[in-house]
Amino acid sequence: MHSAAILGTAGYSGQETLDRVLAHPNLELVALGSDSLAGEGAAALDPRLNGSLPSFVSNADAAASGADILFLCLDNAAAASFEPPADTIVVDLSGAHRLADEAAARTWYGSAPGAWSYGLPELYRAKGPLIANPGCYATAALLALGPIAHAVDGHVVVDAKSGVSGAGRTLKATSHAGSVLENLSPYAVGAHRHAPEIAQQLGLPVCFVPHLLPVRRGLLATCYVQTDADVRALLDEAYAGSPVVRVLPEGVTPELARVQGTDAAEIGVFADSETATTIVICALDNLGKGAAGQAVQNGNLALGLDETAGLRLSGVLV
Repeated sequence: MHSAAILGTAGYSGQETLDRVLAHPNLELVALGSDSLAGEGAAALDPRLNGSLPSFVSNADAAASGADILFLCLDNAAAASFEPPADTIVVDLSGAHRLADEAAARTWYGSAPGAWSYGLPELYRAKGPLIANPGCYATAALLALGPIAHAVDGHVVVDAKSGVSGAGRTLKATSHAGSVLENLSPYAVGAHRHAPEIAQQLGLPVCFVPHLLPVRRGLLATCYVQTDADVRALLDEAYAGSPVVRVLPEGVTPELARVQGTDAAEIGVFADSETATTIVICALDNLGKGAAGQAVQNGNLALGLDETAGLRLSGVLV
């Protein structure tokens, strides 16, 4: 068994990470970190959490717990100032350590604490104990485009839509039910911090527009490229051995309903003959493969465990 601690457990990504750690056959939870819940029992977060779990401690105390692996489910500023304990695997779910370019990091995140190893296991396996977990939008776009980036002509266009949980648990006027329900709204048009993250990994210019869906969870990215390559063949080859990413049969479209609540991703490939445009669509759960599921997947690999341990990948959800 390996010991694990979670910092920022009260947020959406923290709660999802907790669920996976509790279901993990090789991880023992030794510390629940939350500055807002410190000193309270685990049931303060959810009454379904029984008395066998440790009580909440401050994030600083959780970091000092001596755990083999820490999951940082903190905001960008808190994660940027975090000092990793020696000889500890740390997976950062924030964006603080994703951008390698110092000027870009300051522009998009307000500070440049230094890039950690970028961990999207199917394409960019993290090296070393400090791992930057990709953003949810970036994960979907990179899974769709990473294996074909070398064959793309010009730039790529990514039209993406996510459920409201992608905005985090902190209250905002734009995430109130009155703003979200029966609505579809683009935001941060031409100015979203996942755009430089996608471009960094692809090595291509990216036109990225995110939208807020009136659903709790789930993300779908539709990507448009110009290429003469056999895109389906490249994607099939890239994910042939993946237990997480499924390339769907020809004519089958990815859907949120099949990936919500899971750590899997679906990819569909289509062609628009009128414009010679290839369309690659990726669907995933923004809290699953887009956050907590991927963090645990990265942690498993860093610890030398089964890549899928603790993940939600099988079964049919209704």
